[in-house]
Amino acid sequence: MDIKSLTKTDLESWLVGRGEKPYRAGQILKWLYQRGATTFDQMSDLSLVLRTQLAQAFSINRLACVRMTQANDDTRKFLFALADDRYIESVLIPAEGRLTLCISSQVGCAMGCRFCATAQVRPVRDLTATEIINQIWEAQRTLPAEQKLTNLVFMGMGEALANYDHVMKALGVITAEWGFNFSPRRVTVSTVGLVPQMHRLLSETNVNLTVSLTATTNELRNTLMPVNRRFPLEQLLAACRTLPMSPRKRVTFAYTMLKDVNDSNDDARRLTRLLHGIRAKVNLIPFNPFPGTSFLPTPRPQIDQFRQILLDKGIHATVRESRGQDAQAACGQLAALVAQP
Repeated sequence: MDIKSLTKTDLESWLVGRGEKPYRAGQILKWLYQRGATTFDQMSDLSLVLRTQLAQAFSINRLACVRMTQANDDTRKFLFALADDRYIESVLIPAEGRLTLCISSQVGCAMGCRFCATAQVRPVRDLTATEIINQIWEAQRTLPAEQKLTNLVFMGMGEALANYDHVMKALGVITAEWGFNFSPRRVTVSTVGLVPQMHRLLSETNVNLTVSLTATTNELRNTLMPVNRRFPLEQLLAACRTLPMSPRKRVTFAYTMLKDVNDSNDDARRLTRLLHGIRAKVNLIPFNPFPGTSFLPTPRPQIDQFRQILLDKGIHATVRESRGQDAQAACGQLAALVAQP
């Protein structure tokens, strides 16, 4: 068993059963998540007897990095092979004093969003909590000792909230003092709009939530994002008005800009009406092409005009600058382009 699949409580119980003090669990887990230990022998403040017992009972599994591609802006995309020979991608994004890791939650994605390359990947399976955690572990190991990840976003392959239990277990390790020790304020979970899970997530954690919107009418959103047939705009936005958030938090709405599809001034005005009464931030995302797509990116002047309409109505709106596009590492481009078994 990979020791990273245990919770702290699990590990404490195992230790107590062998006559060890439960506080040893914190030591072991910090060696794993904060010092990046790959063997139990490296855990020098544990007795030789305990290190031997750990090695007999557990493994420290790793993801195999099949390929690392570096873009001109220093964005790095990792292609990881899983134990069953399936593949996922993660992206390391340096920008503006931050070092953000974009991680995957599934192999492929069943949501079928037409503007996302991951929707083309089959078959689909959930990642385990350990497979989610190991993406962070492996990316951190590529960095110099003095350099640390600052932010995490669940915006890679898959719909995070469709893999709720494993994502929640991973979030527990990510934000725990004995784990990766990220502040929840520096962790963002993205969703296409799975309403019940959105409420659960914000009831059970303090992480940030991003909702992919990308259309201002049900007719268009049904076409672009099939999930809209389950949770149409009226239901999704009504839920966003009642999400359990602190008064200082906002829901971020991601809006991928598609040329002559959803980027008109009328779309912008409809969006301001839809978001009325919601503590919202809109993140306008230039479309990043991928092989086989028929969509084109909206020209930057039109994106700026769209944004200005939102700003004029008092809606906080930003443009997410594309990173890693020349390495197919930008938003919407992750597809692990190898043969999935």
